[in-house]
Amino acid sequence: MSIKPDAGLDARIAARLKRDAAGLVPAIAQQYDTGEVLMLGWMDDEALHRTLTTGRCTYWSRSRQEYWVKGDTSGHVQLVKSVALDCDGDTVLVRVDQTGGACHTGDRTCFDADVLLDDRP
Repeated sequence: MSIKPDAGLDARIAARLKRDAAGLVPAIAQQYDTGEVLMLGWMDDEALHRTLTTGRCTYWSRSRQEYWVKGDTSGHVQLVKSVALDCDGDTVLVRVDQTGGACHTGDRTCFDADVLLDDRP
């Protein structure tokens, strides 16, 4: 599917999205080559459109009520390798090449600070 940068989110994609009351869908960022889950952010139609057309992850900040491109201030850039919707259309998976930490704390991933269960050998 070809995405045009100035046309807004493709209507076929928009029709598949199941948004929350605020018009957002969760977006999971995953390291494309290792499968490491890096973070969860939120996207609306415009953030998803920008992600698809720019090759950089754009999220909606619920606390600041504005768009932010991952890495613009931290330098910890997420270059988009692929984007997929889950089977229900209520979650976006963005496979990225992450530079530096993905977490706002500077950690590589947001999911290593509070491990609740780890049954690995």
